[in-house]
Amino acid sequence: MIIAHIHVWDQKNKGDLGIVLAVQEQLRAAYPGVRITDFPVEVLKIFDRRQALAINRADLAVVGGGGIFYRYFLPFSKEMIKAIRVPLVIYGVGYIREIGAPALRKEEYAGIISLVRRARLVGVRENYTKKFLTERGIPASKIKVIGDPALSLKEIKPGRIKPGFKLGLNLNYSGWLGFGKWEKDIIKAYRETAEFFQDKHGARVYYLKHHPDEDAIYPRLKIKNLEVIDLEPAKQKGFYGTLDLVIGMMLHSCVLAAGALTPEINVAYDLRNRNFARFIGCPELAVELADLKSGTLLRRAKAAVKNRAVYRRQFALVQKRAARASSELLRQAPRLMK
Repeated sequence: MIIAHIHVWDQKNKGDLGIVLAVQEQLRAAYPGVRITDFPVEVLKIFDRRQALAINRADLAVVGGGGIFYRYFLPFSKEMIKAIRVPLVIYGVGYIREIGAPALRKEEYAGIISLVRRARLVGVRENYTKKFLTERGIPASKIKVIGDPALSLKEIKPGRIKPGFKLGLNLNYSGWLGFGKWEKDIIKAYRETAEFFQDKHGARVYYLKHHPDEDAIYPRLKIKNLEVIDLEPAKQKGFYGTLDLVIGMMLHSCVLAAGALTPEINVAYDLRNRNFARFIGCPELAVELADLKSGTLLRRAKAAVKNRAVYRRQFALVQKRAARASSELLRQAPRLMK
């Protein structure tokens, strides 16, 4: 069996890379002996006969997961989508719209809908993406909510870790144009929270690096003894599992934390952040940018630590539910090839 995997190609972004690795782990588990050929998601933007032929040499095309429905990758070419003749599966994808970003244009919506209509199976990562599609005419029965594939990314545990309370932080500084507007509020809230846990719990504080552009921002936190963690995705997730709390902005800092059963607070710079919190059944774990000035981040962080055992159990249930939904969708795919 050969699968053409069409996915985000950003090797610098730990979240994007983690999604690709997780999807391919799941494909190999579902179809032992499968051979996977990789294609960048940009292949969907322009009709290219040679690329279409290469995809059609596979038995199955899988698009996703991750934020495939994102202005940066749009519009998709209807001609290219039509040229993909092998059965097509959309797997663990999501809709991205950052705070302050304009709505998609008509042709961008049209490309997404064309791709979804062409797909034989559709699995999205949360209910908001499902709603986004159904409001544009896709039958709800066609769309399965399977969660973010990176929740189940295999993790490699680190060696010996020093005892004591451990707090992880992450910022998004890799292309979101709205960061400058909120920078003072974000930095102040992060510093206030880190200093509280250092003073009250003797916390070791780690910066969880997900993109090289973050080198320009985390020094501005001015947090005493801040240590930077920058590992390949499976090891990064393993490190997340050693922490007591994660405060993240990059969506996959929170996805990897939840997948490692570590309580996390999600600073919502994008619709997908708050919708991930809803997907895991914990909307209180998302903090809106407008609420940072009021001390909400610190209050939510204190509550998350107090209730960390509850959150660990909840995250374990979510992970099992997502794994089951993903497995059920993948079990249907071989029937499409007959």
